[in-house]
Amino acid sequence: MNRMGEYGGLGLFFLVALIFPVSALIPAFLLQPRQPTKEKRIPYECGVDTEGKTYVQYRVGYFLYALVFIVFDIETVFLYPWAVRFGYLGLYALVEMFIFVGILAVGLGYAWKKGALSWM
Repeated sequence: MNRMGEYGGLGLFFLVALIFPVSALIPAFLLQPRQPTKEKRIPYECGVDTEGKTYVQYRVGYFLYALVFIVFDIETVFLYPWAVRFGYLGLYALVEMFIFVGILAVGLGYAWKKGALSWM
C-alpha cells in the first residue's frame, strides 16, 4: 500500500491552501506605506468627521434577533436540496424533514418565549 500516493493529493491541497494566502499577504506587506500621513491615521467614518461622543451602545436584543435570523436562514438552505430531490427520496425523507422542521419550530418557540424576537 503506497501511503504517499493516497495522501499526495491531500498534501498538495494543503500546500496550495497555505501558499495562496501567503502569496497575497507578501505583496501587501511589501507595498504598505512606511510613514502614513495624519490623514491615513484617522478612522474612516464615511468621509465625515464625527462630532461629540461617537461610542453608541446597542441593546443585546438586536444581536440575538440577528443570530436567530442567521440560524434559521442557514437551516432553510438545507431544505432546498431536499425539495429538489423529493421525488427520489421517498417517505423516509419526508418523515425526516418533518422531524427537522419540528426541531426548527421548537427552537423558534424557545426563542420567542425567551423574548429574542422582541424589539422592545
